Amino acid sequence: MDKIPIKIKYLKNDNKLPKPAYESEGSSGMDIRADVKEPVQLNSGEIKFISTGLAVSVPPGYEAQIRPRSGLALNYGIGMVNSPGTIDSDYRGEIGIILINWGPKPFTVKRGDRIAQMIISRVFQADLIETDDLDATSRGQGGFGHTGIK
Repeated sequence: MDKIPIKIKYLKNDNKLPKPAYESEGSSGMDIRADVKEPVQLNSGEIKFISTGLAVSVPPGYEAQIRPRSGLALNYGIGMVNSPGTIDSDYRGEIGIILINWGPKPFTVKRGDRIAQMIISRVFQADLIETDDLDATSRGQGGFGHTGIK
């Protein structure tokens, strides 16, 4: 598997958490952990910013996508409001996770909990070309729900 070097910086020097890590050989996402001093309770319907205490240096031509963890979604109804989040190659601030509790019960985020995953992806910038005609397709202008559910 190809690897690309990504610099990581701990923003707090006290009691560092483990670096983001691939939890299995075939994982595409690295789990990232909550860097909270005290447990944070998310009540049903509540949205909160959860610190990771990390910043990264993503090379030009790449992005870091921050995605929710499926186990948290299935078991507790926990997701991310801006999913996926994007860390651009020129951003050097903290990676923050905006969690939401869509579940019926309160959920507590504790220090070191794996709360999201980070995927490194290649990106391309578009060169937009204005035109009066677009290529024809079988779908054409069919919009939302046009293809049905079957």
